[in-house]
Amino acid sequence: MNSFGTIFKVSIFGESHGVGVGVIIDGCPPGISLSKEDFIEDLRKRKSGTLGTTKRIEDDEPEFLSGIFKGKTTGAPITIFFKNKNIKSKDYDEFKNIPRPGHADFVAMKKYNNFNDYRGSGHFSGRLTLGLVAAGVIAKKIIKPICINAILIEVNGNKNIDEEIRRAIKLNDSVGGIVEVIGKNMMNGLGEPFFESVESKISSIIFSIPGIKGIEFGCGFNCTKMYGSQVNDAILNENGKTKTNNSGGINGGITNGNDLIFRVAVKPTSSISKIQETFNLKTKQMDNLQIKGRHDTCFALRVPVVLEAVTAIAITDFVLIKKGEE
Repeated sequence: MNSFGTIFKVSIFGESHGVGVGVIIDGCPPGISLSKEDFIEDLRKRKSGTLGTTKRIEDDEPEFLSGIFKGKTTGAPITIFFKNKNIKSKDYDEFKNIPRPGHADFVAMKKYNNFNDYRGSGHFSGRLTLGLVAAGVIAKKIIKPICINAILIEVNGNKNIDEEIRRAIKLNDSVGGIVEVIGKNMMNGLGEPFFESVESKISSIIFSIPGIKGIEFGCGFNCTKMYGSQVNDAILNENGKTKTNNSGGINGGITNGNDLIFRVAVKPTSSISKIQETFNLKTKQMDNLQIKGRHDTCFALRVPVVLEAVTAIAITDFVLIKKGEE
């Protein structure tokens, strides 16, 4: 439903235009130093305000409701809350009858029998990733010296990111992109074969991010164009270091100690100013829709720090499971 994890359990809540959004983190070890200052940098990276992002700018100041006492985690569930302040709900009224193409509007109505909060996309909004980023800040502390970094490497097939964003803005359209994630200082032996593999758990939480449409580990789909002799990573020493890293740091669902490497496909934003044709549920006829309001031209710009967070969350769960087995 809205939770992820076995030992390090993360649950997100809230709606885009409701009172606020937040996260509950259960299973966090006690004694970890934590203050609001720890969250500033990652929350800043997720914020809008740069070219190609929405003009909705929130304070995004974390409120600690439980699980932190005298600057340390207590071992009890941690609740972090973010108030929504900069909302314009009237921009979304027409989507009750005219669902946006490519968006969750239609399926949300069907699944929740029209009781869903459609304002700002409600519980389907990318604003819910705020809680994931907050949980990721804590996860990154737990898994040190493992370090997760993500970078947007191309937009609309072009490595000149600004060029593509400016072109999309002129066209009243949107663009997607590819983000590469690298985990350094990985340990051996995290994960399980089959259903609890590192790939399956990371992929599971990554697909909780709205707009993610694909993922590949290591050389990914390119391995279908290579011979086995080219794909196989030669082992160089007793620590498992390999000459190449086509496997992306994972064999048999388990980390092999090399860098974790994967790439994620982020689709173009569904909400665009360009006129689109869609079905009007009230008139029962096709209709033209021109979306107003504040939306990202390229929300892939804000995805890297979210990917870092969810990857850290998944790795933290594996690390705590492994410690429990020792």
